[in-house]
Amino acid sequence: MQAQMPRVVVTGLSAITPIGKDLESSWQSLLSGRSGVAELTRFDCSNYATKIAAEVKDFDTSPFMSVKEARRMDRFCHFAVASAKMLMQHSGLDRDQMDMSRCGAIIGCGLGGLETIEDFHTKLLQSGPKRISPFYIPLLIANMAAGQISMVTGARGPNLATTSACASGLHGIGYAFSDIRLGRAQAMICGGVESTITPMAVSGFNAMKALSTSNESPEKASRPFDLHRNGFVIGEGSGLLLLETLDSALERGATIYAEVVGFGASADAFHMTAPDESGQGMALAMKQALNEAGVAPEQVEHINAHGTSTKLNDASETRAVKEVFGRHAYDMLLTANKSMIGHSLGAAGGIESVFSVLSLYYSKIPGTINLETPDPECDLDYCAHGTVSRKIRFALCNSFGFGGTNASILFKEFEK
Repeated sequence: MQAQMPRVVVTGLSAITPIGKDLESSWQSLLSGRSGVAELTRFDCSNYATKIAAEVKDFDTSPFMSVKEARRMDRFCHFAVASAKMLMQHSGLDRDQMDMSRCGAIIGCGLGGLETIEDFHTKLLQSGPKRISPFYIPLLIANMAAGQISMVTGARGPNLATTSACASGLHGIGYAFSDIRLGRAQAMICGGVESTITPMAVSGFNAMKALSTSNESPEKASRPFDLHRNGFVIGEGSGLLLLETLDSALERGATIYAEVVGFGASADAFHMTAPDESGQGMALAMKQALNEAGVAPEQVEHINAHGTSTKLNDASETRAVKEVFGRHAYDMLLTANKSMIGHSLGAAGGIESVFSVLSLYYSKIPGTINLETPDPECDLDYCAHGTVSRKIRFALCNSFGFGGTNASILFKEFEK
């Protein structure tokens, strides 16, 4: 007979976002409806169609690493290391009191060190191959976030990157959850990191006409589910969670913020970049998460939507929610964090999972800002009038990415 799978709980959280350089400031800014979108400053964008971004401004690495260490990391790893150190502090996990061979790290990252690639390519063209640093490859590879986290935390268990476009962070959490349930680990550091506000990224997304060009009003540019939305706003940052078995958490007296009860992953099998407008692939991921948890659709009160502020995604996600939840979809509270923090690509699912857990723990659902003229195709309750205080038992978080990759994870209020 198969042994009963362990319950998996969230015992630590951390975030670095365009609206706060730590968990508390990010959460309070989200509750207050503050936008982190502003004029793009990371490079000269004067001849670009898009001149706005959701940047993490004035990020100081010095509390988390030496100058020498910082030079040997791309910016996405700066976020990863800083987040991991804040996560360990928030969780109260003492590495001397846990078998760290049973603690791993799965970190989602969509593009890795794109800034490093662009910088060194310029150096190669200008000065030749002898000017390329031996740290070039280690700086850019996407799995280095998980690698650096293992080095600073001592986590020697499963260590890898999930790279699945904008679903990367949520896939990282989902597979970390699975590893614990299957007995491969006792605890996992998981989530997503990204920093790709670079000339090539903005050029590429502009060529696809995916980015908002509402340069005159940056704070209003990201407007998920609004009729006048015209593209996403590129963002950056990190969101990490510490998952561990309930037995482990209770044994060490950890604060438990939520329980993870279901995960779903699917594919649209449809198009390189566009979602299947029927929402069938998205719906499949949500159904899988509910089925794994043994939770009926009408039990779920809240969805943290992928909500990118693009025409196709928002309408498709709304259809998918209706497909899964039926009439109950109109009784649920949805929210789109990207209205304030932009779209941080591979980090999005990590950051939004952190906020989903906090919504459960504090009984507060942040609103969706800039939803002024609802799209008739997007006719659910997206908390357009600000933060809602309501006790909820289940919260679903969605992430969808290019290539038609979909992920959903279901969090539950913790009950012994």
